[in-house]
Amino acid sequence: MSIKHPVVAITGSSGAGTTTTTNAIQHIFRNLGVNSAAVEGDSFHRFTRPEMEVEIRKSQEQGKHISYFGPKANDFELLEKLFAEYGTTGNGQYRRYLHSFDDAVPFNQMPGTFTPWQQLPEKTDLLFYEGLHGGVVTDEADVAKHVDLLVGMVPIVNLEWIQKIVRDTTDRGHSREAVMSSIVRGMDDYFQYITPQFSRTHVNFQRVPTVDTSNPFSAREIPSHDESFVVIRFRREMRNIDYPYMLRMIDGAFMSRINTMVVPGGKIGLAMELILTPLISDLLDRKRKSHVQLDWMVEQ
Repeated sequence: MSIKHPVVAITGSSGAGTTTTTNAIQHIFRNLGVNSAAVEGDSFHRFTRPEMEVEIRKSQEQGKHISYFGPKANDFELLEKLFAEYGTTGNGQYRRYLHSFDDAVPFNQMPGTFTPWQQLPEKTDLLFYEGLHGGVVTDEADVAKHVDLLVGMVPIVNLEWIQKIVRDTTDRGHSREAVMSSIVRGMDDYFQYITPQFSRTHVNFQRVPTVDTSNPFSAREIPSHDESFVVIRFRREMRNIDYPYMLRMIDGAFMSRINTMVVPGGKIGLAMELILTPLISDLLDRKRKSHVQLDWMVEQ
């Protein structure tokens, strides 16, 4: 973790709704005047899409599995290196993974490839990561220890599968059969590398639908926010959460446990703003105070 160069990470599996959270945080950044350096988790994949297809075939021939959830397909050590470097210097390198033709055309590249590595913008206020592994820990890498604010997006698994199937077939051109195969192929890695992250987060937002999602593989549309509740779990040691204030501000909210709040799904944007704005402001305040103290020490 770093006071001078904080790292904020949104972690959640593909189709979990991390984009919704990203949009809410970007809105908070604009309101607070935050100049952020944005990094996408997919840029730390080891393989382009054609290369990954080859690796999948190789694994299947050997009776093994490879998925985008695990270390065989992702460079966790490089991600940790970026977080550590940014926390120390405010610098680092990033690239983009181009999912679709719309993403790829401006770079004159094919979908499923990477842009070249380049330096992060200079003099940013914080690093903002959104992806699969913002809180991952393995024997070789501990990404979570470098994150100052870790937010989890965790829909119940059937809803997560529905969101992934609809997104990947509609927006990314994959067949339903291919998406279902990738879900099955990734289960072991999901349990080992994705699920444990949500015990390390500062705040979790878990969307629970109030409509039938018992067969996610036959669903044709994603349940709306108004057709769900959001369960918000705070790390127990967080003492600066004003629960009474949030309950007054969010109509229909209630506490289900001492550190768990439930809000109507349609209020998720408001809840994120009320919860995350003061947490991000606190990071920025500590950053400013550290610079003031450093300037004072230099003057002395």
